[in-house]
Amino acid sequence: MNNPSPRDDAPIAAARNLEGARQLLTEAVTINRPAADLFAFWRDPANLAAIMENVTAIEPLDAGRSRWHVKAPGDRTVSWISEITHEEPGKALTWQSAEGSDVTHSGRITFSDAGPRGTVVRATIAWEPPGGALGTLLAKLFQREPRIQTRRDLRRFKQAMEAGEIATGARNARERDKREEQ
Repeated sequence: MNNPSPRDDAPIAAARNLEGARQLLTEAVTINRPAADLFAFWRDPANLAAIMENVTAIEPLDAGRSRWHVKAPGDRTVSWISEITHEEPGKALTWQSAEGSDVTHSGRITFSDAGPRGTVVRATIAWEPPGGALGTLLAKLFQREPRIQTRRDLRRFKQAMEAGEIATGARNARERDKREEQ
């Protein structure tokens, strides 16, 4: 019988054997702020809960671990413990989900100098979609697919860091709904 080789113990985004990682994405944004400021903001999980649209809560457990709760398709919530596996202050942060998590994933975020334009923030994330191909399809239909969310969250991060707030259409939608009721 032919036994597949086990995945090496590197985070999924850096592993040579990606047998379990069915999805890999990289998204980037340039933010007009120094890398040290952006890294410091990103390193605090409480800040991330405020800018990530589908994150319902992030509970810090210790200096390198936190429990994440994220909206999933069908009014569900998935959770996992995220462990920081490597950190270069002001430059990069690498993490992976702990064993037994609802979602198996890992990632790396880097902060690179872009000269007078600020900093290029690049997120690379690898994950195993819960529910396989059907789970991926449902996530896309409900706008909860990691590629869509990463792109949106990086845009929200840019807004928060450059403008100090995140633009939203929520007030406009409420005003429109009020007018329609009258």
